[in-house]
Formats: sequence, C-alpha cells, structure tokens
Amino acid sequence: MSFKAAAVQMCSGVDPVKNAAAMARLVREAAAQGATYVQTPEMTGMLQRDRAAARAVLADEAHDIIVRTGSELARELAIHMHVGSTAIALADGKIANRGFLFGPDGRILNRYDKIHMFDVDLDNGESWRESAAYTAGSEARVLSLPFAEMGFAICYDVRFPALFRAQAVAGAEVMTVPAAFTKQTGEAHWEILLRARAIENGVFVIAAAQAGRHEDGRETFGHSMIIDPWGTVLASAGATGEAVIVAEIDPAAVKAAHDKIPNLRNGREFSVEKIAGAVAGGVAA
Repeated sequence: MSFKAAAVQMCSGVDPVKNAAAMARLVREAAAQGATYVQTPEMTGMLQRDRAAARAVLADEAHDIIVRTGSELARELAIHMHVGSTAIALADGKIANRGFLFGPDGRILNRYDKIHMFDVDLDNGESWRESAAYTAGSEARVLSLPFAEMGFAICYDVRFPALFRAQAVAGAEVMTVPAAFTKQTGEAHWEILLRARAIENGVFVIAAAQAGRHEDGRETFGHSMIIDPWGTVLASAGATGEAVIVAEIDPAAVKAAHDKIPNLRNGREFSVEKIAGAVAGGVAA
C-alpha cells in the first residue's frame, strides 16, 4: 500500500535541548501534511566540532533527549518516526552515530549505527576523522514494516553501493540516507549518488539533510530529497534552512522498476584477476 513520507531538513546547533524542540516542531508540521513516516537528518541532536564540549552534554541512549522526544512524537502523532541519527555515549567512552526508528506506539523498532566512518581530507582544508571519536557499526538490517521493506544507511554510507545492493537483494523497497553532507562534497556528488543508489537497486531513497551554516562553524549542503526507483526526484528542499518535504511512496513502483530492469535477478558471481599491463616486446603472459 502507498504511504506519505516526509524528510525534515534541519540546521542543528550545539544544544540538544534546542535541537529537540526544533525537531518536534518540524515533525508535527510533517504529520499535519499527512506524513505517516517522518525522517530527520544525521546528527539531529547536535553538530559540535569541539569534541570535549560535545562529550560534556552527550547522554547514553536511556537518557538522551532526542531519543525520548522521538519516541514521544511517534506515540503522540501515531507515526513511524525515524531519527536519522544522533550521537549516543557508549560505555567505553566512545560514541555511536546511531539512528532510531520508532513505531506508532513509541517503541524502538530498529537501531542502526553508521558503518562507514568519514575519515577524509578535503582540498578546501577541511579534515574529518570520525573514527577518532565514533565506533563504527557492523550490521545492516532490512526492517519489515506494514507499508514497506526498509533499509538503513547514514550519510557517508551512500558512497558504498555494496551496502545498498545487499539490502535490496534482501528485499528492501525503501532506502533511507539521513545525512550531514559537507557543502563541498554535496555540491559535487549528493544528488547523483542518491539517484544512482535508487536507480541501480530499483528502490525509493529518502534522504533528510542538515542544511546551512551551523553554530560550530561548519557548513552543510542541504537539498533533502525523496527519489523514486526510476531515479526521479519526487521532492527536494533548498540549500539552507529548515524545510519539510513530502512525497507519496508506492512500493508497487519498486516491482515495476524491477520488472523493467531486472538487474537484481541478473547479477552473477565473478572473480577478479589482476594482471600485468603491456611490456616491451608484447603483452605479459
């Protein structure tokens, strides 16, 4: 059956309490537009580059305000509420970049810890080392919901197509990619990566994003998107500021896409052999 999905675009700051209030306001707006599944961005609870300052306000899952607010909103609005991710303090002193999906009764139906850590040096001088503070996840899941089979990813995961293919082969019809993409990488790759993951797997992609200049000085790309299995952008937001985008999701379109391009069924096992290139006097044996 079809359902209405919403992606909530935010510009989270350094105060989890203020971010929880902003999330609640935007999620209620999405529900008022008829959305029964609502997704927020990566790091909904806080964007804070100062790790010492971040640790001072982090909480474990049982005491986190974003987790509590997400559960309360799901129950209040009778929706499936997807906190794209928030930073959760772990017992070993590290942090999980963890997403939560709450059912309409407020219970946690799924947790997903970001698998791929954003450890990069950009040519604009930005340097990121997520693995220095965060513990990477190691488990992907496809969750059977009343309205669709749903797969999970977070931000940098979108650059690893094997994750999406494995979930699509396992039956995922909707893939979720909450993100806090940097402005530089977003301008180059955000839309094309999202559309590629949708097209190559014949699935819907829902990607709520952080957007604009944040209190900690970073700048994120925005442009939250909902994309259909044929790669068509059904809804998108702007580059900066808060937004709520909504689109109708019909899982029957996934089957239609797979019938037209049955690449999931046509995939074959193969080996890769690395051989020497051309050498003087001919080609190496």
